[in-house]
Amino acid sequence: MRKTAWMGVCLMVVLFFWVNFAAAAPPVVRLIATGGTIAMKIDPVKQAPVPAISGEDLVATVPDIPKYATVEVENLANVPSDYMDADLWVKLQKSVTTALARPEVAGVVVSHGTDTLEETAYFLDLSVRSEKPIVLIGAQRNASEHDFDGPRNLLNAVRICVSPEAKNMGAMICLNNQINAARNVTKMHTSSVETFNSGDFGFLGYADNDRVIFYRYPLRRQHIALATDSLPYVEIVAMYGGATGSLVKAAADQGAKGIVIQALGWGNMNIPMFEAVKYAIGKGIPVVISTRVPTGRVLPVYGFQGGGKTLKDAGAIFADDLPAQKARLLLMLLIQAGVRDPQAMQKFFDL
Repeated sequence: MRKTAWMGVCLMVVLFFWVNFAAAAPPVVRLIATGGTIAMKIDPVKQAPVPAISGEDLVATVPDIPKYATVEVENLANVPSDYMDADLWVKLQKSVTTALARPEVAGVVVSHGTDTLEETAYFLDLSVRSEKPIVLIGAQRNASEHDFDGPRNLLNAVRICVSPEAKNMGAMICLNNQINAARNVTKMHTSSVETFNSGDFGFLGYADNDRVIFYRYPLRRQHIALATDSLPYVEIVAMYGGATGSLVKAAADQGAKGIVIQALGWGNMNIPMFEAVKYAIGKGIPVVISTRVPTGRVLPVYGFQGGGKTLKDAGAIFADDLPAQKARLLLMLLIQAGVRDPQAMQKFFDL
């Protein structure tokens, strides 16, 4: 009897210390490194920045990280973000999904080049279903420069991941302490550290020195499951003064499964481009109309040949306020998910 009681006491002591240890253990944040300027140094021969540092190297530049979390590193790639493509996006989506499924992981940070950072962020926002935050970071200064901004951005991303307010915010971009929603954000300056901006919609929040603050919630979010390991070929063609439409026809003839037109104004184009769009639609290829104007929606307003009203009547899909590069991602995901009807596609662009 005494032996049983003693064993019970010992078990309670062990459980007490285990529970308290578990409660005191810092949360886990997964860093998935993909390359970009944040992973570059000046090559002494080329005298130009090239991929050079790993995710572990980046973490080592931020001694304050253990105050907030234990960071695990996965080196998925080390490429300029100009090299990001459908295959890498699928691999990254799988890595992010796997990490977020682990109960001990509070969130995922993706280090990435800034050139296509907004595309990767929006792709993950659309294709990953989780309440946990995904924070994408980059740098406008490489690791050889005295004002390298990578360490600050990494620390802020980790702080966002462990912030309770970051749940259900989807994929975000954080540079220069500013937090932007994946759908709204775009790169606005070639070299400034304050390059990412959300235009009319404003920042989601701010990673301030004392705490992470959110000012709004990203309402226009949707999920489209990744159903395949490959994404369809979707082309982007720009409208400009004097455009001939030949590139639209070439894309249609060379096997494009979808085409996005970066049109003018509210979603308008000239007659040759209009005829080319009708040619593609006639071949059963979905054509999405966006605009090169930085802010505002595309709408079927004008009735001249090539105006938005005539494009809508011809069966084109309107991208709402999505720029061409993001409209392309949504179209790619819809096609791989089996959505084919233009009217059904339009509903997703309207969400």
